[in-house]
Amino acid sequence: MARTVVIAEDEAIVRLDLREILEENGFEVVGETGRGDEAVALAKQHEPDLVILDIKMPGLDGLTAAREINASRRSAVLILTAFSQRNLIEEARDAGALAYLVKPFQQEELMPAIEVALGRFAEMQALEAENASLSDDKRSLEEQLETRRWVDRAKGKLMDEHQLSESDAFSFIQQSAMNRRTTMREVAKEVVEGTLAPGAA
Repeated sequence: MARTVVIAEDEAIVRLDLREILEENGFEVVGETGRGDEAVALAKQHEPDLVILDIKMPGLDGLTAAREINASRRSAVLILTAFSQRNLIEEARDAGALAYLVKPFQQEELMPAIEVALGRFAEMQALEAENASLSDDKRSLEEQLETRRWVDRAKGKLMDEHQLSESDAFSFIQQSAMNRRTTMREVAKEVVEGTLAPGAA
């Protein structure tokens, strides 16, 4: 089944380009708009796999829309921006954007950014599912953030030292946790501390 996308971009020409590239790559565009408030409504209505948001839009800006969409945890968010300032990128991440792309972008830059957003979203869902299976006293937001931090550090180490892709690094952590009947956080700690690595028994 085709993965679904909502596009929110106030420049019609950019929207058209995005639709073309996405459809060529097997995605189904289920909604498009030039307004941030409509993007939030479309995301609620369609629950797409991915929402692409421009930062500057009427109605609601992309960062506010990203926060609202991210609150329901049903769609990955990719931010488009004409600005590569560090603070905006950090704000986008804090708003729940899982990847970003600076305009004007090349076609070959879009798909990797989408794959990163979808991959990170799948990770978040896996971590949340694991947290949900733990007892209530272990499920505080701090605990979830702490787990996320350990997993991110472990992924970075696996990518640097073992040349794994981000998704392969996460798969290694997830599989190791399942095989050993422990949590992803425990596995991530072992990776960071150097007591667990791919290929080691």
